[in-house]
Amino acid sequence: MTQTTPSQAGSGQETARFTVPPKHPMVTVLGSGDSLLRVIEDAFPDTDIHVRGNEISATGNPAEVALVQRLFDEMMLVLRTGQPMTEDAVERSISMLRAQENGTGDTDETPAEVLTQNILSNRGRTIRPKTLNQKRYVDAIDNYTVVFGIGPAGTGKTYLAMAKAVQALQAKQVTRIILTRPAVEAGERLGYLPGTLYEKIDPYLRPLYDALHDMLDPDSIPRLMAAGTIEVAPLAYMRGRAQPVFTNVLTPDGWRPIGDLQVGDLVFGSNGEPTPVLGVYPQGEKDVYRVTAQDGSWTLCCGEHLWTVRTASDKRRNKPWRVLETQEMIGNLRAAHARRYELPMLTAPVCFPEREVPMDPYALGLLLGDGCMTGSTTPSFATADPELADALATALPGTRVRHKGGVDYTLNRIKEPGDVVTLENPVTGALRKLDLFGSRSVSKFVPDLYLHNSADVRLAILQGLLDSDGGPVSQRDRTCRIQFTTTSILLRDDVVTLVQSLGGVAYTRRRATEGRTAGRAKGRDITYRRDAHVVDIRLPEGVEPFRLERKRQTYLAAGGGGRPMRFIDSIEPAGREETVCIQVAAEDSLYVTSDHLLTHNTLNDAFIILDEAQNTNPEQMKMFLTRLGFDSKIVITGDVTQVDLPGGTKSGLRQVREILEGVEDVHFSQLTSTDVVRHKLVGRIVDAYDRYDSAREVQGEGEAPPRRNNGKRK
Repeated sequence: MTQTTPSQAGSGQETARFTVPPKHPMVTVLGSGDSLLRVIEDAFPDTDIHVRGNEISATGNPAEVALVQRLFDEMMLVLRTGQPMTEDAVERSISMLRAQENGTGDTDETPAEVLTQNILSNRGRTIRPKTLNQKRYVDAIDNYTVVFGIGPAGTGKTYLAMAKAVQALQAKQVTRIILTRPAVEAGERLGYLPGTLYEKIDPYLRPLYDALHDMLDPDSIPRLMAAGTIEVAPLAYMRGRAQPVFTNVLTPDGWRPIGDLQVGDLVFGSNGEPTPVLGVYPQGEKDVYRVTAQDGSWTLCCGEHLWTVRTASDKRRNKPWRVLETQEMIGNLRAAHARRYELPMLTAPVCFPEREVPMDPYALGLLLGDGCMTGSTTPSFATADPELADALATALPGTRVRHKGGVDYTLNRIKEPGDVVTLENPVTGALRKLDLFGSRSVSKFVPDLYLHNSADVRLAILQGLLDSDGGPVSQRDRTCRIQFTTTSILLRDDVVTLVQSLGGVAYTRRRATEGRTAGRAKGRDITYRRDAHVVDIRLPEGVEPFRLERKRQTYLAAGGGGRPMRFIDSIEPAGREETVCIQVAAEDSLYVTSDHLLTHNTLNDAFIILDEAQNTNPEQMKMFLTRLGFDSKIVITGDVTQVDLPGGTKSGLRQVREILEGVEDVHFSQLTSTDVVRHKLVGRIVDAYDRYDSAREVQGEGEAPPRRNNGKRK
């Protein structure tokens, strides 16, 4: 431990003595060739500093001697941790102590606290903040979700952020690191250059690669980048989680091509509720893949498109869902013989706005299942369950369901006194409005008015279809599935859509007429003239598929439908297409795409660094910030004095402070020329430019002011 003994040495002066413990060689305190001692003597020219053995004495002004005493105390605290002192560290320690002494410092943090905050160690090299502002910046990264590091070149903004990112990855606080820069000179104008995309942008991103090699084993970096754990890309390609422009996205008005969407339009999220589109970003032509689930549902997307998935191991260990790119899953879709990646399902039925319909949805479902609406005869219905005939009569006001014989019923208009013969049957009128009049079993369909209606309407028409042409299929030791059969391809697809919109899954198969044994009716053989389409259905708990009591009881006795599940079955190349990327406001960032698959464009569990952010425009900055996912962290670095954007384009970094200042969990860290950790001359150059710019602001845009040549060559 260092000991000090103050004593008087003349008028107004004081002497302090410091004893260096024997375990610390004097060369660690004084530096090689007394280099550290010379720095201290230059900083305190009016103080006499002498060394004898392991004792150091300082004589001079009491205030200056007290600072020297504090300096050696701080140096001993640093050396005690095993870290060496350097000339730069001594100079910065003196600056911090003087700032505290003069009252210009706004913190009680000591030089030792700043210099001993290790972030990362690799191959004998330790990365740590070297200045007070750098320490505050590093602390802010720990304490805030979004941090802006703003300051001149050479202040360690990006380097320290990358060190914190690697630290978070190694501590398993995040699952990936994404490093990006706005591609001012690596954007669309690179198209004419030879080589691949990565060959074109590699020189521009080389500083980020070099910093990575300082922090990680070089042999591990290619492996981590190949696995997608570390991604280095220009900002222009960060939003490349895209789908072809013709891909359907579900909106309150039905399906719309993603390429037709605009900011402010509504799409459906995973909770079935509408969520606004925050951004639409054309991505140009890209290689696309067909992602197919085990139930036959599929959609198209690019290789960088994001999917929320989980494995059986994740589920067993109660781990959260993970986010993977399409290309990360290619070739890794099986675990033994099982499908590896489970996809999320709708947590609630899609909430289309309720629309008025011309016929009760349950009644329409019954007629689509077992009704005759060809128009050649009075509308009729066939069922062996009088319960369904009664339900039909109740649901069709103005109509009498008359039992014709056996399983046949006719639907007659109830005549009132004074009616004329030409009045239309209300069932026929409703079918005409829905374009169903004249349909035969092979051409029946569910009108869009019912497909895109409230959940109650959609469930009612599905119940009518299943009560008439469907039924429960129970198996020993398994939950009950539902089966529906039709000869209409259109009706088959509409039933699948109804099931998926309610949060269920549906599998389809064709039962060919060829080779099928003829059925019998009224004692005679009835041959099958058309292929049958069988739909196997599983609905989520709480969604009742049947109203017919006998089917309902069978379904409930077998344990209901269980939990609908989807797994990725295959990912196959599908050519090149014009693509677009959208950003939605939903909390989990998921939106409903083709076949009610859930996908999204936000990065979860990621540490994302945007470097050179002064070269973003306001739209790019907003796009980048809204990419933030759950359990992620964003660090944005830049120097607002070095904007390379085309003339007239406002810097997104300059604007964002006006917008986000005061927003919770967002922090702005300001670094200055005193934080430059490159050559000392860099700091002086930065200060000179600041003075020049300040003078120009005062004088306007006229002639630059004269500059004095008071620099000294060293």
